[in-house]
Amino acid sequence: MLTSAVITGLGLGSMYGLLALGFHVTYAVSNTVNFAQGGTMMMGAVLSFTLSVTAGWPLMSAVPVALVACALWSILVERVAVRPFVRRGSNSWLMATVALGIALENVALFTFGRDPRGMPPNYLTSHFVIIGGLKTQYLQLLIPLVGLGLALSLHAFFQHTRQGKALLAVVQNAGAARLMGIDVERITTLAYALSGMLAGVAGILVAPLFTVSSTMGTLFGIKAFAVAILGGIGSAWGVVLAGLIYGVAEALVTACLGSTYTQIVSFSLVIASLTVMPNGLFGRAGVRKV
Repeated sequence: MLTSAVITGLGLGSMYGLLALGFHVTYAVSNTVNFAQGGTMMMGAVLSFTLSVTAGWPLMSAVPVALVACALWSILVERVAVRPFVRRGSNSWLMATVALGIALENVALFTFGRDPRGMPPNYLTSHFVIIGGLKTQYLQLLIPLVGLGLALSLHAFFQHTRQGKALLAVVQNAGAARLMGIDVERITTLAYALSGMLAGVAGILVAPLFTVSSTMGTLFGIKAFAVAILGGIGSAWGVVLAGLIYGVAEALVTACLGSTYTQIVSFSLVIASLTVMPNGLFGRAGVRKV
């Protein structure tokens, strides 16, 4: 039972880590976060289901289209709900992104429908390996690998590409980056696009394990933001590791105490951890210049 819980928890934790990594990217670049991130995850799952199942597209065609749509949606969120308020020095972007997330959820409700739907079986869900005497789907093993692989790819993008280095320059000092000729607004847009694609990947990977619905992203988004804070939202590897820790802890609580106590115990552990370490497990206290 514990082996199964750990495997399940690593898969869930990878999803939380991907969403939290999206929070990290936008926060590091613009000091803002996209609270429509959970809705973007739902969008990725719904679009992949609609294109591959309803429209009959090959999955290899449906997935890139869904990811591009998630990236474009996040760019729209940045342009409409974040940039105008940041320019005026207002924090109203917080509620504006929440409002857009609710709007997206309602659009999905009217177009996709209220009833949850399950993805049809495929090779990754119908084939398994034996681990610890338990049947483990290929997909359950693939999800953590994809999550960590994307984290490594993002790290390589930051370190070895021109756009990635420009993004890091904005993270370190936006004013100095602007003086060096870097278009800070364009880099912020890129950060939101990356955030949307990460959320879309999470939605597409988690869709076969859960039912696809218009409301599936709400709780995932809340948990992912809790993970981002728990890991230290300014640390990329911190939020990924916090996601894995949170996912395993949640699965163990469910296995040992039952699903009734899952949310109570999990969020209580987050609160207790932040009480002891206010900057998160892997975060650092900000340095104030006097």
